[in-house]
Amino acid sequence: MSYATTDFYNQIIDKGLEDRVAMYRLNRLKEQIVNFKLDAVVLFEPVNIRYACGVRNMQVYSQRNPARYLIVPAEGPVALFEYRSCAHLGEGVVTLDEVHPASPIMPLHSGDHSHRHVQNFITSLKDILSRSTQNFGRIGIESAPTELLVDTIRAGFEVIDASRPIEVAKSIKSLDELALIARSVTLTESAMSVLENYLKPGITENEAWAVFNKEVLAKGGEYIETRLFSSGSHTNPWFQECSDKIMNAGELVAFDTDTVGIFGYYTDFSRTFVVPGKEPTATQKALYQLSSEEIETNIELIKPGMSFREYSQKAWKIPKEYQKNRYIAVVHGCGMTGEWPVINHNIDWDEVGYDGIIKPGMTLCVESYIGHETGEEGVKLEEQVLVTETGVRRMSSYGYSAQLLS
Repeated sequence: MSYATTDFYNQIIDKGLEDRVAMYRLNRLKEQIVNFKLDAVVLFEPVNIRYACGVRNMQVYSQRNPARYLIVPAEGPVALFEYRSCAHLGEGVVTLDEVHPASPIMPLHSGDHSHRHVQNFITSLKDILSRSTQNFGRIGIESAPTELLVDTIRAGFEVIDASRPIEVAKSIKSLDELALIARSVTLTESAMSVLENYLKPGITENEAWAVFNKEVLAKGGEYIETRLFSSGSHTNPWFQECSDKIMNAGELVAFDTDTVGIFGYYTDFSRTFVVPGKEPTATQKALYQLSSEEIETNIELIKPGMSFREYSQKAWKIPKEYQKNRYIAVVHGCGMTGEWPVINHNIDWDEVGYDGIIKPGMTLCVESYIGHETGEEGVKLEEQVLVTETGVRRMSSYGYSAQLLS
């Protein structure tokens, strides 16, 4: 079986497959713990906890409140410290050896007692590590409260940021994992179809965007990470959030899905439509032609074994008058959210670029935004693709606008 030929979309999904995916992800993380010369990592970020052990709990809430954490040794007991009264969520989970109540380490929960609870965390960490293999004498921690991080270092631990090893771990998907990703893509495309058919003059951006949200949630999706749905003058520059603006006939509508769908996997592709009632203008068509050319050129360019630097240098060159409002990157990874790597534009390389290798099993999002620096509207397109042994396969397959390509 290979990434190029496996039929992800018709694969039977059962508990056995979900357990294989969970163990694959945990073992990927353990490999990177060793590669980064760590004895363990401590994870607070809820997407990373879910990646490593498969347990979801109040994912959006936990992104701003570090109320639960996971300790993963390279060799030793994997221990989830779950939000109080929620230990049942970890019962029977194949990745976990232990489940304990989390210490209320943040002042929101513990007030003036936070220092004592941080010391309880350190005691628990020492206990797990005492029962684990220790080869390197240092650990990784990510997204931790400042007091906890400072006191852990004061307790004698050498600490690095655990974000790097877990991001590298997440970047390569298994064949089973791709079956779950395919379900999320299918769900999101179905919801987008409903949204596109709902578009009409006189409704607000918020009203249309709510239709998409309803479809996602009703069919098992989880939440939309951003509010990047805009129309008319709100489409240029990009990154203007959905609002109560009324959509008018003939305006462009640009949408980035950013959807955490079924099984917690992120579907990230973008489309631009025309509000029915007027034919698109020559300017709108020209914007769309440029954006689709950028997308298709850069998809065709992806090859396993190519460096990020080489890809950036060879990517489609944005015309000067569109460079000011360009998207922030050419390509980014995609899994349970937007992920590593981020491959930057060549003109931004000296400031933010970093190198690496494009590898089979990476799921990448190829980005384009075309908006003239003095123009009123812009076009956002994006495709989600899988890197195979020979090239790429599209994960997203939602068609382009025939009106705007004509």
